[in-house]
This record gives sequence, structure tokens and C-alpha cells, in this order.
Amino acid sequence: MINRDVFGNILFIKRFLIWIIGNISYKRFRGINHLIIQGSEIISSLPDTNVLFISNHQTYFADATAMLHVFNASLNGRYNSLKNSSYLNKPKLNIYYVAAKETMNSGIIPKILSYTGAISISRTWRNKNENIDRPVNLDDVGNISKALKNGWLITFPQGTTKPFSPIRKGTAHIIMNNKPIVVPIIIDGFRRSFDKTGLRIKKKGIQQSMRIMDPVKFDYKKDSIETITEKIAASIGQ
Repeated sequence: MINRDVFGNILFIKRFLIWIIGNISYKRFRGINHLIIQGSEIISSLPDTNVLFISNHQTYFADATAMLHVFNASLNGRYNSLKNSSYLNKPKLNIYYVAAKETMNSGIIPKILSYTGAISISRTWRNKNENIDRPVNLDDVGNISKALKNGWLITFPQGTTKPFSPIRKGTAHIIMNNKPIVVPIIIDGFRRSFDKTGLRIKKKGIQQSMRIMDPVKFDYKKDSIETITEKIAASIGQ
């Protein structure tokens, strides 16, 4: 039997791609530029499933890539440090991240990156450069719940790389429906380091930062979707 994740991706291919992409991107966070990490000791204390990471968003791909580095380094005892990339030899394979379907289908590199754990969704408010209004795709909702039941999920609640954009209520619905442990992350410096895609280095010698916060507490009997949305915005500095 060939081992696969819950979305049918072959695990040894997934592991190999994470190793390749991780080694290619490593010096972008520890070398060409430098990532300052705070709070990553919390990572090793989290359960193996139903953890939702929420973060502000600065580039399409570099943000999530950096988180995968930090998570796997922390799980291998490297707290607040990416020293020695051997943590890429045995990565956690049930980490997923939410990404716009149009972004992940935009070229061969995004399609390769998608295999490492992307949950591609159809945005309800925007398609390419046009504002739209379409109903939520129930398959997308099901895939997000499936990812949380199987492991960890990274999402960017603003749904855009523009700073201080409003939080989309979809994340609040994800939290209300799945009741995960919600861990906020605040990042900075990625917009200065990379172009918008996060694939091309824009400037060298930039100090990037990633601060992992304590889980947000919700009262599921009292908190409304609006209250949860407000707590999300506050927790990621938006």
C-alpha cells in the first residue's frame, strides 16, 4: 500500500518536495535574510490535530513557507531558531494551509507547492482582479474541516496581502464549526524581503520577524461570529 494523506497526496512525494523546497528556501530565512522568531516553544506542546494558525499576510508563498520551517524546527527541539536544517529530513506531514485556488493554479511552481499541503479554495469575494459575490463552495468547507481533523491548518483571515484589510468572516465560521485550538502569528519584514508572490527576493539583509502568540480563548456559547472576527483581528495585530 502507498501511504497517502487525507487528500490523496502520496506521502513520500510530499516529504521529498518539502525537503527540496525547504532546502531551497532555507537561506531566505537564515542567510540572505534573517528570521527572528519568538514564542515557538508553544509548537511542541500542541496536539497533533485540530490546531488552526491564523496570521496576517504579506506574500503569497513566503509566509507559509517560513511557518513550515519554524514549526518543523520547533518540533525537533529548535525553539526560536532555524539553526541546522536537518529538521527537514523528517517533517510533520499533516500541516496544511489555505490558499486561493486561482493562485495555486497560476503556474507550475504554485502547482508543485500545492502538493505540500495546500487547501485550495474559491474566494467568494474576488476572482483575479474583479470583485465578485458568489456562494461559499461547500466542498471547500468540507476540505478545511477534513484538514483540521487530520492535523494543523494555517490560514490568513484577511484573504489578501494588503495590510489592515478587514477580516473575512469565513475564518470565524471555521472556528465556530470546528472549535480548534487557535494560535495567532504576527509576521513582519516579508513584504520588504520578497516580491508579492514571495518567490523572488526583492532585497537582501532584511530582518524578518515571526511572533507566535498564546492561543486565543473563545466562549462558544456566548461569542457571536462578529465577536470572534474582532478577536481574530486583535490577535494578529490587524
